[in-house]
Amino acid sequence: MSKSTYFMKRFALDLMRNFGLFACARVMSGSRARILMYHNFSGPGHIGGDAVNTVDLRRQLAYLRRHFEVVPLASIFERLKTGAPFHRLTVALTIDDGRRNCYEFLFPLLKEFGFPATFFVVSSFIRREDWIWTDKVLWLSERPSRPTELSAGNIDRLFANLSRLRPETRNAVIESMAKRMNQQLPREAPSQYAPCDWNELREMADSGLVEIGSHTVTHPIFSSLTEEESWHELTLSRAQIEDGMSRPVRCFCFPNGKPADYRLGQLQQVRDAGYAGAVVAHPGLVTNKADPFELPRLGVSGGSDKLSFSKDLDGVEHYQTKLLKSLRVRRDGSSGW
Repeated sequence: MSKSTYFMKRFALDLMRNFGLFACARVMSGSRARILMYHNFSGPGHIGGDAVNTVDLRRQLAYLRRHFEVVPLASIFERLKTGAPFHRLTVALTIDDGRRNCYEFLFPLLKEFGFPATFFVVSSFIRREDWIWTDKVLWLSERPSRPTELSAGNIDRLFANLSRLRPETRNAVIESMAKRMNQQLPREAPSQYAPCDWNELREMADSGLVEIGSHTVTHPIFSSLTEEESWHELTLSRAQIEDGMSRPVRCFCFPNGKPADYRLGQLQQVRDAGYAGAVVAHPGLVTNKADPFELPRLGVSGGSDKLSFSKDLDGVEHYQTKLLKSLRVRRDGSSGW
């Protein structure tokens, strides 16, 4: 997208917000729940990437307090199970992976605002048995000797290619990449990628604000696994987290979570494993007819400024997508277009 196109779109969105269209979309979509998806947090000086700094985070939580009701994710599962309608303008907060920056930066603000959240953790990561493979790739991309495939413009393509590989093949590719760069991957995660420990997770859970859910044992892409392997990831992660927390684990989060990252049979496995529900990563608002084992979420990152955050949360993006889809159907189905 050119700079001129970008600024024109921003100008149009500003006009829409100033004329009350964001508020209108929020009211029109009020019966649908929203689930926000975070991954990383940072101090006030950090800008960009997927880490939301505490200044922006406070602004986002204040926006939620003004316009929405923040509820535990489990309450959304429960209402879908019973068929009860959502309270208007319901929002649930979720965080993926298990990094310590959630405890360091988000948890104090959750206590300040009194907001609940669900923290999906990778059990082998918390147990210090390994660190998350996506973070290994990011760590390599930060080295001065990085190859072109790890540059900012290419790394998303690399992640997409690695996601399609079997775990052992993917890990071998990452190790080979490190060797070509004359780098030794650290045995434990460097500080910016460090996990919470069990005491920190228990402290958050004991506050009554944070529920700990499963994000698998090793963060594999489920579509790259056999049914037996995905069952192992579902059940062992739950057992390990329950052992470490002395609390039941009710919620599951699919790694990566795009439509190509899991199969229908694996959705059924989550049910069979005894979870109350699961979330994915493709965007959307949640209707009261949604499948509780495939709930969409709205991603929030360090690039989510005030305008983009409210556009997604208020439902403007939802209605814009519906409109564009309707126009495509009309164009494709009519010789007049």
